Amino acid sequence: MKTLLLAMFAVLLGAAPGIAQDWPTKPVRIIVPFAAGSTPDIVVRLIADKLQPNLKQTFTVENKPGASGNIGTDVVAKAEPDGATIGISIVGPLALNTLLFPKLPYDPFTDLALITRVSDQPNVLAVNADVPATNTAELIALLKREPGKFNYGSIGNGSLSHLAVEALALASDATLVHIPYASSPQAVTALIRGDVHLICLAAISVVSQLSTGRIRMLAVTSAKRSPLLPDVPTLKEAGIDVEANAWNGFIAPARTPQPVIAAIQRETAEALRDPAVREKMQVQFMEPLATSPAEFKAVIEAEMQRWAPVIRARNIKMN
Repeated sequence: MKTLLLAMFAVLLGAAPGIAQDWPTKPVRIIVPFAAGSTPDIVVRLIADKLQPNLKQTFTVENKPGASGNIGTDVVAKAEPDGATIGISIVGPLALNTLLFPKLPYDPFTDLALITRVSDQPNVLAVNADVPATNTAELIALLKREPGKFNYGSIGNGSLSHLAVEALALASDATLVHIPYASSPQAVTALIRGDVHLICLAAISVVSQLSTGRIRMLAVTSAKRSPLLPDVPTLKEAGIDVEANAWNGFIAPARTPQPVIAAIQRETAEALRDPAVREKMQVQFMEPLATSPAEFKAVIEAEMQRWAPVIRARNIKMN
């Protein structure tokens, strides 16, 4: 009987090699649902460059942009759940797009497994230097005095840069004209030229152009002041209850074994503790993170609650 039990136990172990083995057991591809040079792409490459020597395995970054991140995220959702394909994503494909698109090719709540958030970055509210406002309170007063006169740039309809300004307008009872652009550099260039009056974009996009003298930063969108921009006040300090941080997180196909998810989270956290990785991320005004899947899920739920009323109130939709 003892021999039989041992034999059965051996068969069970052999039937679930993905659970019994460490990660990774073969080359890993990391899907980025945005173009090369985007913030998620930068973050992934920093981490992959550390994981590869640490784990003695090949990590390949694949960019699959399109449809506001839906195309690349769908690649992850439909991949084999064996740890050989993971992805990075942001608030859009994991939360907002369910509110914006009539239909998605995947269900972010059932087809994906959350692993860990890896970075956080405040968005920055900035105005063209010719706008007569030196702080958020002055800007709000100006927008209220002349409704419909001022416009703002974003990186596309339904993007966080779009929703953040609409939330600001709702909270301050103001009206602005939305002008979408294809990328952050284009939107910032429009601000510098005076084609738009204000923007709310990731800090790196704005801070890198302050030397032009044509941009004035007014506030960050984080719940508290960013340690990387300690002199810039938050919107909440001006009485505007709007949070809109640009974070990134690792995901995997649903049904990826829990031990594999745990291993990816553990190894990612180890990579993010490396001083060189942290320094490179902070240069980009990103704060390295290493959260649990449960903490990641809580953030997704908070984002849904935060943005659903804004999307409904402004009737924002994607075709």
